[in-house]
This record gives sequence, C-alpha cells and structure tokens, in this order.
Amino acid sequence: MSDDIVVQRDGFIATVVLNRPHKLNAMTKDMWQRLGEAMRQLSVEEGLRCIVLRGAGDKSFSPGNDIGEFETERSNFQQGKAYGRVLHGALSALAECPIPTVALIKGICVGGGLEIAALADIRICGESSRFGVPINKLGLVMAHAEIGALLRLVGRATTLELLLEGRVFGAREAKEKGLVHRVVPDDQVEAEAYATAQRIAEGAPLVARWHKQFIRRLESGGALTEAELDEGFRCYDTEDFRIGYRAFLAKEKPQFVGR
Repeated sequence: MSDDIVVQRDGFIATVVLNRPHKLNAMTKDMWQRLGEAMRQLSVEEGLRCIVLRGAGDKSFSPGNDIGEFETERSNFQQGKAYGRVLHGALSALAECPIPTVALIKGICVGGGLEIAALADIRICGESSRFGVPINKLGLVMAHAEIGALLRLVGRATTLELLLEGRVFGAREAKEKGLVHRVVPDDQVEAEAYATAQRIAEGAPLVARWHKQFIRRLESGGALTEAELDEGFRCYDTEDFRIGYRAFLAKEKPQFVGR
C-alpha cells in the first residue's frame, strides 16, 4: 500500500488515513486508486467491525483533488474520463463497504474530500472544520457518480446550493444542512470518533452489516423478494442473538463473536 494511503488496525477497528499532510491530504489519482483497493480489501475481512476514515494531521481531512495534476492527468476529455473511472471506483468501494464507517473530520473537508466523507455512515467534525464544493471556480463539474452521495445525504435543494454557489462554510452550518452528525470541540474530534467506532464494534457485527445491506436495498426501490424478506429474520439463528439476549437477561455486557 502506498504511503499516501495508510491502513492501521486496532482490534476490531481499522483506520484508513489520507496521508499527505504537506498537501493538506489533497488526493492524487494514485491515492484514489489505492483508497479503492484498501476499502475493497477491508470489506472482505470477516473480523473487522468498523472503519475510521481520516486525514493525517489536524489541519485537513482533504481539500479534494490535487490541482497540480490537472496539467498531467486531467487536461482533456480522455484524461478526465480515465481519472473519473479511478475516482468513481474508489467511491463505489466506499459506498458498497458492508462494514460500518466513521469519518473523523478535522479542518478542511471540501470537494473530493467531502465526497469521501459523505459516503461514511457517521460523520464527526471539529468546530473549526470547513465544508463546501467550490469546483465551479475551476470550471469543473461533479460527475453523476459523485453527485449521488450528496443527493442521497442532503437532498436536491442543498446539493444544488452547494454546487451552484460554491461557498465554503463552517461546521455548524454543515450540521444544519445534514452533512455531519456531530460537531465537537477540535481537541475532542479524535476521541469522539473512536468512541463511536468502539460503540459500533461492541455491537453484534452481523447485525450492523445486515442493517447496512437492508438500507441499501430499500434505497434501490422495487418490491422485496420472499428470500429478501426472510433475511430479516435470519438473526434468530445466529450465535450472537443467543449471546445478546442471554447477556441482557443476566445484566451483563455481551461479547459478540460474529456468528
């Protein structure tokens, strides 16, 4: 794995770090490729229960794409399309990840950085964090695959506001718009994000994955099949269900095993 994308493990929790602090964690084509690879690899780890996404350092989650690559990697239609395939592959890997994800946001979270954070299941930021999609200043569009996550997250009106105005704004407004779940003091972002990840990891992991799967299926529309409806009751045959209700009756903390 490239040093620009770092994967760390601590028990049931993995952290994926956008690691270019000298560039405020601006994304390169190679980073998008490796981010997608990292997420696909983590997605098939049965023992993993939560993934934290963050930028290196305290100044920035990510300001989006490295402008320095426009001359070499995105200077025409063909290059832009090739770049888009890599970027959209990474976003798909984030969107399709069956494991719960938490975005730990410090500082700048705009453009492509906001696209990454928008695909996390839970987003926690500091009071000084900044958000926006100022790509209209570059004469650049956010393609269909990139708009989708924002549209699902905040709806048509706010997505259009972000794209048409290109304004960068603060954390409180981001929470009002539904872009983040929690705003905490800057020095508490890390602690709150990992406490959230720990709470997720202490829950039944199969249940977390089922809930993500069910929500994605409901969002896709269409009638559910009998097999899909039956899956809503498969939890009763799991060891974790027996562990959970017995621990509840015994007034003990359950120790789930993921089976």
